[in-house]
Amino acid sequence: MRAASTWGAVAIATAVVAAVAIVTGVFWDQLGASDISVAGWLAMGFGVIVTLALGVGFMTLMFISNRRGYDDPERRDP
Repeated sequence: MRAASTWGAVAIATAVVAAVAIVTGVFWDQLGASDISVAGWLAMGFGVIVTLALGVGFMTLMFISNRRGYDDPERRDP
């Protein structure tokens, strides 16, 4: 029973990703030719770098927290 629900979840997730890709493609095609200025490219690059830095930083903090035991349940000695 568990395998069937797992495959069902995978099928639904795949369908959602495909639908989003199709809608994005249609909108992109309707957009037509557009130019991005140098400032736009710099802003996009800055946004990508900041987003990656935040993701790497938060994942690093999560791994450090897990290894040092900060995420373990508190033990109460009787």
